[in-house]
This record gives sequence, C-alpha cells and structure tokens, in this order.
Amino acid sequence: MSSQTDTPTLSSLEALTYIDDRGQLPEQFQGKVGVYAIFDQQQTLQYIGYSRDVYLSLKQHLVRQPDQCYGLKVLTIDRPNRTILEEIRTAWISENGSVPLGNSADEGKWTQAIDAKAQMTPAEQASYAGAIDELAQTKVLKQVARRVEAAILEVLKSRGVQVEIRFNPKLKETGLLDLK
Repeated sequence: MSSQTDTPTLSSLEALTYIDDRGQLPEQFQGKVGVYAIFDQQQTLQYIGYSRDVYLSLKQHLVRQPDQCYGLKVLTIDRPNRTILEEIRTAWISENGSVPLGNSADEGKWTQAIDAKAQMTPAEQASYAGAIDELAQTKVLKQVARRVEAAILEVLKSRGVQVEIRFNPKLKETGLLDLK
C-alpha cells in the first residue's frame, strides 16, 4: 500500500455495526492500526479517522458522539505509517464527495475531551461563579462532570452498550471528560 491506487475504496469495504447484538464494539480491532469511517443511523458518513488502536478510538468516539455512531468501515494496516493512513483518509473523503462534518466543523466533538463546563445549568454556573476559592470551584466542576457522565452512560445503556466505560477521574476536576 504505497500509493493511493492501492487503497481500497470506502464503498468496497464491508459495513459493520458499531455495537453488536451483545452490546460490544468490534473487538477484532483491538490493538490494530488502521483507518475507519463512522456512519450515523441513516448511514451518512460522519467522521473518518485513523489510529494506532482502532478499538480504543472507536470507544472514544462512541462516548463523545453516541448519537452518531451506528455504522462502521475499517481498513487495518500492518505497520503504523502516518503518511499511508493520511493518504487513505484523504482518498475516502474525496470518494465521499464532501468533507464529513466530523472532519470539519464538528471535528472537536469527535477528537477532543468532552467539556462538561459547556453544559452547566444556570444553577451550576451560579455556584461556580460564587465559589469562595479554587477548591470550591473544583468541586462544582466535578459535580457537573459527574452529571454529564451519568447522562452519557444512560444514552449508552439505552443503546445496549455492555463495554466497560471508565472516565479519567483527574480530568473531571477540570470539567473535562475523557476515557481513561
């Protein structure tokens, strides 16, 4: 796979379900290097990414964008090579005819930790603003992060997800959520 002419087209790859009937993600991609395309419930392409561990990346995306992760196509390669991975991603975006929102305007929603601060209620904002010191602010941020985490876990549960989801506890202190 040294050039784009060797790259399988996105349309030629097998479509997989993101979550199987046991509530699991495709375990065959654990520890695998590859490029992947994520589709929503209507099979509209939402995001194309690449990773040194496709399974872990899929898990992250599911937590960050649970309503967008229904279908999947994956191409694994034997050795990590950023140039090849980027060539494949570029070819797939070109094949799609337009850049998916997850690779443009919504990229941060797919690739960055969840900012729970952006989801603060007016009461939480008032508590944060009225906090007497940094420790009190940290407590408010942790509460907000826990509330947002519970909402995410509830959405995943409603989708039948059985995969263990553990968030990084240290990040919650800053109002961010990301998997550990």
